[in-house]
Amino acid sequence: MTRVLLTGAAGFIGSHILTALAPTFDVVAIDAMLASAHGTENRLDGIDRVDVRDHDALVTLLVSTDVVCHQAAVVGAGVDAADAPAYASHNDFGTAVLLAAMAEAGCRRLVLASSMVVYGEGRYRNPSGRIVTPGPRTRLDAGQFDNTDPETGEVLDWTLVNEDSALRPRSTYAASKLAQENYALAWSLATGGSVTALRYHNVYGPHMPRNTPYSGVAAMFRSSLEAGQPPQVYEDGKQARDFVHVSDIAAANVLSISADLPGFTALNVSSGQPITIGEVAQALSDACGGPAPEITGKYRSGDVRHIVASPELARETIGFSASISPDDGLREFATAPLRDAEGAGPPRV
Repeated sequence: MTRVLLTGAAGFIGSHILTALAPTFDVVAIDAMLASAHGTENRLDGIDRVDVRDHDALVTLLVSTDVVCHQAAVVGAGVDAADAPAYASHNDFGTAVLLAAMAEAGCRRLVLASSMVVYGEGRYRNPSGRIVTPGPRTRLDAGQFDNTDPETGEVLDWTLVNEDSALRPRSTYAASKLAQENYALAWSLATGGSVTALRYHNVYGPHMPRNTPYSGVAAMFRSSLEAGQPPQVYEDGKQARDFVHVSDIAAANVLSISADLPGFTALNVSSGQPITIGEVAQALSDACGGPAPEITGKYRSGDVRHIVASPELARETIGFSASISPDDGLREFATAPLRDAEGAGPPRV
């Protein structure tokens, strides 16, 4: 039976992957149980408390391991500059330590949790159909949210992001995820090992963390509705995204472990069904009979306008197609249980 070391096993995504792997694989599950993610909870449920920055502990676990499924990371866009050392320490340095331990122990297969955030602003076409890199959005205060052609000023339309699209991280978290990919690629070249980097798009589903500055927008909308308040939608609500259910994320990891692709392969993991942020808020409000969303016109300067993935390469390469549509998944998510543990403060080193 294939032995898998699963890092970040107590987290939102990691816990779903653990459930999906358990029937077929011999799983060793570890998690650092950071207070910023898990609060003061100490319920490990068969998960060993191990920090991926602990080289010696990892080597011991990896000696007879066939593949590592690396989900451990500090997540979210980051609230302020003080968060940067934690992202660099847990995500970048932690991944580097893990890779060094894998090399020492002779483990040559890695499935890495990456993210759509490595693409930054996404991919756009001008009215003539030419791919254009948009300029900065400088008129947000005036309610002009669309990306424009820096040469003509024309509004740009989003187009699907492929795995070979430009990588331009725009947040601390994004920078750390791209660094993880770069370390993994270098490790693959140096050792002959294989890496499948799964670029998750907007993940949601049961047991998602409750409303914190590091939560996903779907959980924030849920928290507002539970309080009887309208979901607060930034900009004009027309930002296009791809929301993918966490059970599909788990399925993509199972397929990646089974496929054992050679070299370094990056794959989008998405539903393939674009939806706007405003539509997400409305779907959740409708499903639970809550107040209608409020389109606030507010914005966050680091946010991207649109980012929508092409799911084709994952379908062709590992046979992955999302089984849960955003319509069905969000309807379920509107009343699904969320994680009770609230993070205890911001992530720190």
